[in-house]
Amino acid sequence: MKKNKSVSGGITAHCLVKNEGRFIWYSVMSIIDYVNKILLWDTGSTDKTIDIIGEIVKNGQGKVDFREYGLIDANGFTKVRQEMLDKTDTDWFIVVDGDEIWWEDSIGKVIEVAESGKDELESIVVPTINLIGDIYNYQEEPAGQYHFGKRKGHYNLRLINRKIPGLRSYGPHGTWGWVDGDNRMIQDREEKSLFVNAPYLHATFLQRSLEFLKDRDVPKRARKLKYELGIPFPSDFYYPEVFFRERPAVVPSVWQKRGFKYLVRSAFETPPKKLKRRLPLKEKVGY
Repeated sequence: MKKNKSVSGGITAHCLVKNEGRFIWYSVMSIIDYVNKILLWDTGSTDKTIDIIGEIVKNGQGKVDFREYGLIDANGFTKVRQEMLDKTDTDWFIVVDGDEIWWEDSIGKVIEVAESGKDELESIVVPTINLIGDIYNYQEEPAGQYHFGKRKGHYNLRLINRKIPGLRSYGPHGTWGWVDGDNRMIQDREEKSLFVNAPYLHATFLQRSLEFLKDRDVPKRARKLKYELGIPFPSDFYYPEVFFRERPAVVPSVWQKRGFKYLVRSAFETPPKKLKRRLPLKEKVGY
């Protein structure tokens, strides 16, 4: 159910990017019809991300607030997220990173739930499907270590209501999160959070810049690239609709397959990773 018009309360998308040339167009265009406004702020891209954003703005239905913010460090990340929050005037906002691509059914479902008018609802958690190696493979479920209430796995907190008392951005990049006025993480207010089975496709473990070395220019990005065999999607897997839309020439295809060197390295690294995952580990807090 697409929404091309503003609705009561409304939704603002927060999209903070740097060197996201491979997936940024697909990410933003997968949600653009479902939100009222998109804060699309760049923090120093050098890989044609800016050119791709220009194409998004051209076709953005007047919804895109684009800003070349400039370079930031880990602490600056927190400040920019707060500025995005301060600039948001809708009841709800959704965090959409440049490596997150939504199915139409999924984004439609979470928007509908957020706008259902339930006064007690403050946030929405959704599952993620994490790509590994290329667009054709995904990471096994035991690899998911993010914890929300009783749930642990591939999940993320993505929609937040601005009515939360004292809501603010807190902590440096890597441990950052949204907190309330008592410095309580929003995911810890689980009695007012809702899990919605509306997954998105997450490319966080793939190369995200158009140039491999430029991923190293983004804080903590180099550590995210993973060498792992993963699980192949079935031949009839239904990919997000945006992958099949006509795209501008500057936007790359997503259909490249991982190479031989990647497969060889992954064959060595996958078994110990699987073993480690099945040992007791400290749970990560997801944001």
